[in-house]
Amino acid sequence: MDLTLTSTFRPFLQPEFSVIHRKINQPIILHHNLKCKPLVSKNKVITMAIKKPRIDGVSEALNEIASQNLDHAPARRRVRSAFVATQQQLDHILFKMAPADIRVEEWYETNSKGQQIFCKSWLPKPGVRIKGALCFCHGYGDTCTFFFEGIARFISASGYAVYAIDHPGFGLSDGLHGYIPEFDGIVDNVNEQYVKIKGRPEISGLPCFIFGQSMGGAIALKALLKEPRQWDGIVLVAPMCKIAEDMTPPVLLQKVLIFVSNVTPQAKIVPTKDLAELAFREFKKRKMAPYNVISYSDKTRVKTAVELLNATKYIESQVEKVASPMLILHGAADKVTDPLVSQYLYDKSSSSDKTLKLYEGGYHCILEGEPDDRILTVLNDIIAWLDSRCSPN
Repeated sequence: MDLTLTSTFRPFLQPEFSVIHRKINQPIILHHNLKCKPLVSKNKVITMAIKKPRIDGVSEALNEIASQNLDHAPARRRVRSAFVATQQQLDHILFKMAPADIRVEEWYETNSKGQQIFCKSWLPKPGVRIKGALCFCHGYGDTCTFFFEGIARFISASGYAVYAIDHPGFGLSDGLHGYIPEFDGIVDNVNEQYVKIKGRPEISGLPCFIFGQSMGGAIALKALLKEPRQWDGIVLVAPMCKIAEDMTPPVLLQKVLIFVSNVTPQAKIVPTKDLAELAFREFKKRKMAPYNVISYSDKTRVKTAVELLNATKYIESQVEKVASPMLILHGAADKVTDPLVSQYLYDKSSSSDKTLKLYEGGYHCILEGEPDDRILTVLNDIIAWLDSRCSPN
């Protein structure tokens, strides 16, 4: 089984805990035992990294490039450059339907911590009026340079300026791969970078929305809670905003994780599940996941696991303060982030303008792993929601 989706698009999951989800017959529109003891030899932690599987359909040379250590950003940037052409030739609707006349820009910004943060924008073709801006927060282990490329182009073709960044430690940005020393650090970087981006002349005075997927949903929610006046609304896809009761680790296990994270925070010792089958409904699309070669697919670093758990606890305690216009989209058969959690967010938030859409039979990756018609439906639902809140100048 492909391992590149083991960590991508997912929140912190505890092995040997079952995911509880509700079976929904129709779309709804509403306007434990964790073995984490590190092996130590002469005071050196052995992290036991997962060996990367071979990628079918590419040359031995590309497989050799993809197999290198991606702990640091320069290596991830080299690997991404080697695979760009191959990725764009994949037989996936997000790549095949991508409009060719979208204006695309890539650049790096130095954040307040001195890290180089990868940024990317997609603007409508010249002559098309820009209605508003959509600023993306990707999920755990992921990047904004693979499947999101097609998503961004499709939305941009409808008149929106779309912007995205890779979080520190992920994708093409600086930082130890897959390491989140402090969840607030990612949130603060999002607000810092998007304040700069919102100053760009092409979107001056236009409505700006924050868009988060899976863990990115938690980031977007916390960014909104910290700076509510910076955003005109929020779009969430399968957000990681609360861990279901049956998946919350026992208190004792949480204490063990915290202790270990203080001793060896960067160690890759938290077991992960292969979630490809859970995240992608269509087998053909699931097989394309390994081409996202710079995704983080190893065991979860112990400090990262603790930070994700703490982030969901905080957001759960604050959801009543979410008052902005909000669109929540979730696959009704999602076994990665429980759709009941999105229902919880919808019910508890104080927003007077909120919409929850649950897609019958949909898995976690409703924008990447569903049948083509479902992907187009979700994309058009996002655009329709944005259109109704972006009046012409």
